[in-house]
Amino acid sequence: MVSSWRVQQAAREIQAGAVIAYPTEAVWGLGCDPWDAEAVYRLLAIKARPVDKGLILIADNIRQFDFLFEDFPELWIDRMASTWPGPNTWLVPHQGLLPDWITGKHDTVALRVSDHPTVRELCALTGPLVSTSANPTGRPAARSRLRVEQYFHEQLDMVLGGSLGGRRNPSVIRDLVTAEVVRAG
Repeated sequence: MVSSWRVQQAAREIQAGAVIAYPTEAVWGLGCDPWDAEAVYRLLAIKARPVDKGLILIADNIRQFDFLFEDFPELWIDRMASTWPGPNTWLVPHQGLLPDWITGKHDTVALRVSDHPTVRELCALTGPLVSTSANPTGRPAARSRLRVEQYFHEQLDMVLGGSLGGRRNPSVIRDLVTAEVVRAG
């Protein structure tokens, strides 16, 4: 278990524009403040990921995404809430409420409420975070801190230690409007 002091330090780093690595449910992730364009573009450059692909936002509870849900049918809210926290990512209409550096070329944004205790503690302090697998585009996702450090050496501002959540596969991705599975876990 990661100390609360280290999580608080990571939150301060993120609020100051840092790009960090941290353990998630199945693989290591890279994250930053989604409202900080400079941090997001730096993360994309580190990962060699095109901005048009879009990014996932993670949170510690569904209320952190309330600003996106104002006009949503209750069915949609219930659909998401019934699967969170957990390994379920929903593609949600963003209605132009998020910057292009998060949504890419998409009319939806990928959202997940994590059940990883370190991620939840971090998001409780920072609000929603960008979360993408810790790997250069085209390479396998890092499943150890050593692999994160091999991939990114000194490009990251911080590596928040800890253990993965024990899942073998990334989250299931579903379309909120249709409830169809876009990617099986």
